[in-house]
Amino acid sequence: MALLDNIKNVFTIRGNEYKRASNMVGYFGVGASEGKQYKYQDLAKEGYLKNAIVYRCVNEISKGAGAVDYCVKSGDTMLENHPLQVLIDRPNPLQSNTEFFNALFGFLLLSGNAYILRVGGEIGAPKELHLLRPDRIRINGGKKPIPESYDYVINGRVQASYPVDQDTGYSQLKHIKLWNPLDDFYGCSPLSAAAVEVDQHNLSSKHNINLLNNGARPSGAVIFKPKDESGFNVNLTEGQRQQLLTDLNNRFQGAGNAGRPLLLEGDFDWKEMGLSPKDMDFINLKHMSATDIALCFGVPNQLVGVPDAQTYSNVAEARLALYEETIIPHLKLIQSDINEWLVPMFSENVRFEYMYENIPALSERKRKTYENVTSAVREGIMTRNEAREILGLSPIDGGDEIYISSTLFPIGSESTPEPTPEEEELDIQDYEDEEEDDDEKDIDDIIWDEDVKAIADIDLTPTDGMASEAERGLKWRKEFNRGGTMVGVARANQLVRKENLSPSTVRRMFSFFSRHEVDKQGQGFKVGQEGYPSAGRIAWALWGGDAGFAWSRKKRNQLEAEAEKMLKQDKHTGITELKAPISAKVKEGLKNKVEKHNEKYGDKPTKRATLRMLEAVFRRGVGAYNTNPQSVRPSVTNQDQWAYARVNSFLTALRTGRFRSGKHDTDLFPKGHPLSSK
Repeated sequence: MALLDNIKNVFTIRGNEYKRASNMVGYFGVGASEGKQYKYQDLAKEGYLKNAIVYRCVNEISKGAGAVDYCVKSGDTMLENHPLQVLIDRPNPLQSNTEFFNALFGFLLLSGNAYILRVGGEIGAPKELHLLRPDRIRINGGKKPIPESYDYVINGRVQASYPVDQDTGYSQLKHIKLWNPLDDFYGCSPLSAAAVEVDQHNLSSKHNINLLNNGARPSGAVIFKPKDESGFNVNLTEGQRQQLLTDLNNRFQGAGNAGRPLLLEGDFDWKEMGLSPKDMDFINLKHMSATDIALCFGVPNQLVGVPDAQTYSNVAEARLALYEETIIPHLKLIQSDINEWLVPMFSENVRFEYMYENIPALSERKRKTYENVTSAVREGIMTRNEAREILGLSPIDGGDEIYISSTLFPIGSESTPEPTPEEEELDIQDYEDEEEDDDEKDIDDIIWDEDVKAIADIDLTPTDGMASEAERGLKWRKEFNRGGTMVGVARANQLVRKENLSPSTVRRMFSFFSRHEVDKQGQGFKVGQEGYPSAGRIAWALWGGDAGFAWSRKKRNQLEAEAEKMLKQDKHTGITELKAPISAKVKEGLKNKVEKHNEKYGDKPTKRATLRMLEAVFRRGVGAYNTNPQSVRPSVTNQDQWAYARVNSFLTALRTGRFRSGKHDTDLFPKGHPLSSK
């Protein structure tokens, strides 16, 4: 055991001494011992100047950040030709603002430190701004967290010293740094964290170059195995050995001799001593190193040329990620330091800001935001002014109202409640009064009147394509137990049997397709999507699918064209043009209801009715009658009668402050009414 311990100690001592004395891989000239500081010259030379990935990462960030627009503001007002703006636009006679900020971010990324020197205007605002090389700045620390001074050193001599106010921390020199967990004064460079990967990448490239210079072959050994007459091994003389090496170098070394066959005479043999390039897998090694280097700088792989990471679909997302996760945080650091150090020299009432909204790479995010708020406004989730605030636009008059699509009708709990006998009698009376007084015929009367010959002559028999789609919808509904309603099932059975449909059914079909065409954008509607067939796709098939949509549109147009022709030709009716969605007679009836209601209850704003309010309730009643027929009472025989029932129920709730049963149209009540949803 003692012998083994001695051997172990020998190797341990040698290993430790070797560590202390060796520079091995070097890590940019930095030894393997822990605690040694990285030198800026080594980081800049071995990293930026000799490594393509570091060069690309630094330039992606510095040039991208330097190109972002900025402004000087006072409150929300953007100031033009302000002295601070003029100074930053041209910091010094040798640099434009783009060159200045490119260098600023370059110093910050390579060393973790950047130093800005103000020149001129010792009392007031400076005249120029200059950047000093980080390796030439020596920070003199004191007993406080604030350093005592900054020394500008060239070739070991202090050229200038900039003291720091120990109370305010102000100095003529501004130090911008990245956070360093082990140093109170100097920042930490991203290149320090990527040191091993950069050396690995550089040495891989250097090895490949040397390999090419050596004929793209690994080194090997020429083995001499002759024996004398007695059978003993014979060694080459010094002259023979030198001659052999010279011949090998002249005839086989170099890229020009790559692949040249090696002919050995006598008892010579060739033995390879290295690994093949495939075995060493240098290509993948370089790609892994490049990925790690880009990771340390916060640059996506797609932007530094890593293979298999670049596609047209993800480069835009990578550019967006570069700005959001790397460049914009760096810009906020610079912005805060400028506002803290430079802006007070000009005025306390202004501030320096970067204009992130002008960055072209963020246009994709702005487009998605615009689509989201537009959809929210369209669906009645937010007002137009709320959407404009998100988009950074000023509010507009009338933009604080919620709007919803006119094709949406309350159903379910929003259905018209069951009336009392008195109310039902009133509903019927309203409808009968209208029928007695209205001796005119409109386009709806003609289309719904199947006895009219011109209407009856239009072929309303479903096509084979509609029947096939409806049959498919019935099978899907049975298999997946979803999609459509009993009305849709009844319609599908009609299509499968190819029954001659009524004009009203055709119009209901077209109304269904028009309302539900948006379902085609949902998940699972198309073949190959997850969840196919969706409930919307099954319901679409029950009504005849795309073939049914095209057919119902065509037939609806034929019906209306024929009815319009008949109206214009009927000299006895006196009607020469199409009527409004609500007939004049209905509008007159609603107007009378408004007047009667307001005579008794119109003094209170929360109970006052308007014609526009009742017209909206009436239209919703007609829509509910056509789209939700299962909710209609058996005693109701016409859509207008059902709409009048809804109007009477609404007026009762407006007057009393409560519904007799289910609520409906609460968004139409005046603001302040106990049932209002506003």
